[in-house]
Amino acid sequence: MSAQQIAARLGHVFADPKLLRTALTHRSFGVPNNERLEFLGDGILDCVIAAALYERFPDLPEGDLSRLRASLVRQDALHQLALGLELGPALHLGDGELKSGGAERPSILADALEALFGAIYLDAGFDVVAAVVLRLYAPLLDALQPGKVRKDAKTGLQEWLQGRKKTLPRYVLLETRGAAHEQSFAVACEIDDPPLRTLGHGSSRRIAEQSAADQALKALSP
Repeated sequence: MSAQQIAARLGHVFADPKLLRTALTHRSFGVPNNERLEFLGDGILDCVIAAALYERFPDLPEGDLSRLRASLVRQDALHQLALGLELGPALHLGDGELKSGGAERPSILADALEALFGAIYLDAGFDVVAAVVLRLYAPLLDALQPGKVRKDAKTGLQEWLQGRKKTLPRYVLLETRGAAHEQSFAVACEIDDPPLRTLGHGSSRRIAEQSAADQALKALSP
């Protein structure tokens, strides 16, 4: 899969092909890479999805809208969309990442898709990238069922404790392993009342915290 084929699947012809190449370049390959574009694309995606949900569900309260947005912009959703685009073979990766399967790693694919959103914004403006995002996300938006969106584990745990007038949990980073491009994290979720300590692991601190919170919820609500 070539870079131009990816652009065609997104429905955008780049006036500046360098932006496209940068969006598809992982930091393991060198500089320039897609880290700054990923940062930009992340913010753009949040804004476009938030506006789409606001218009689509005029009666939903803020909390429900936030949960819907989180379900759409999280790594899992981006990863699945990137797989559908066959983004992996078009990425520029360093030798280490290539050998370790970086072209299939969910975090790398999700970040690259956000970087593409950032690149399209710089190339053609907000209206164009918003149209690309909404076209790509159309099946996910159409499939939404607001009452059936599961709260993330950290939110669920916080609400469980608050509902019982308990103190909120602490998340303690226990360990970080691996090179910068392939790290794993271990996090403890600590609760004072009832006394409980659970462990979570993941490829990012956020994922590890969610894992630890999920374990705590299961222990508190068997």
